[in-house]
Amino acid sequence: MLGRGEIAIVGAAETTQLGAIPGMSQIMLHADAALNAMAETGLKPKDIDGVACVGPMMPQQIAHYLGITPKWVDGTGVGGCSFMLHVRHAAAAIHAGYANTILITHGESGKSRINATPRPAEPEGLNGQFEMPYGPFGPPTLFPIPVLRYMKKYGVTHEDLATVAVVQREWAGKNPRAMFRDPITVDDVLNSRMIAYPFRILQCCLVTDGGGALILTTAERAKDFPTKPVYILGTGESVESNMVSQMEDFTSSRAFRVAGPTAIDAAGIDRKDVDHMMIYDAFAHLPMYGLEDLGFVKPGEAKDFIREGNTRPGGKLPLNTTGGGLSYTHTGMYGMFALQESVRQMRGTAPAQVPGAKVSVCHGVGGMFSASGTVVFSNERP
Repeated sequence: MLGRGEIAIVGAAETTQLGAIPGMSQIMLHADAALNAMAETGLKPKDIDGVACVGPMMPQQIAHYLGITPKWVDGTGVGGCSFMLHVRHAAAAIHAGYANTILITHGESGKSRINATPRPAEPEGLNGQFEMPYGPFGPPTLFPIPVLRYMKKYGVTHEDLATVAVVQREWAGKNPRAMFRDPITVDDVLNSRMIAYPFRILQCCLVTDGGGALILTTAERAKDFPTKPVYILGTGESVESNMVSQMEDFTSSRAFRVAGPTAIDAAGIDRKDVDHMMIYDAFAHLPMYGLEDLGFVKPGEAKDFIREGNTRPGGKLPLNTTGGGLSYTHTGMYGMFALQESVRQMRGTAPAQVPGAKVSVCHGVGGMFSASGTVVFSNERP
């Protein structure tokens, strides 16, 4: 069994630019991030023996483009949290001896669409047969469906949902690389353009270009690198239905309830030990679901927890400290950027650094609540 802190992140970097990058294709974005991560570690492609990425790029394309000869590859694709699963799988592979040094890459031309693969409708699939005929298709129209039930059950108001975006913009204001940095108010959010009820545009994620890369190895080898190692304490993963209409419970994600507690239990920590948290926020309700399903607050209490300022700068549980997908960046699959911020916080190099942070929980979603992955990091080896 994989031990706590046995595997470490030694390389972590994003693409040189974020936002609109019309001069780079998707494979170039992967390579830019990968080379940045290798540069900070002093590694060369010949030193990498494992590769993981998610479509439309395949591991064989990345390995060939970078000149890597891998002994282990992973192309697991479950949506935007695929990278959390890659971390879990890579840690297990290193533990098993399948590889020594694994590179995980992401690159996506979400805004410029340079050689981006179209995302066609699939009428023959389950979603095409049983959801599309009723109108919704794609995240903006599918993600809001469960939140209406959630609002009704727990008395969550439009102002509560707007507060999520307001708080995350506070964090973005501290981050020079954030796409949106100007402060906003609840009224600003509620007066912004309606996209799909109940979400207005300031409650929906950005659409950007960019990418990131991580390099993993054993904790023993990590001591030999110039970067500060960030140790993996625990991981978890799960999936549910890929049809939002078939969720077990509209007010909670079963995939969240499995992946999150699995990672926290494996890490051997209490929730009160967590100093920093990243929860994938393609839309404003996701941090609420994450806080509740991972057990940081009781069901229905996330709205109060956020409104009372607990996730704000200076709060007791700093959350989405880059500004998140709502204000920092969101290429389409956001999980890599959440992982990058957890690593920065553990290294002590984040633009909005949480003083004294020792444990970070990074939690992701894939599809419309159809998948989830969670990683618990620390800058101290158990």
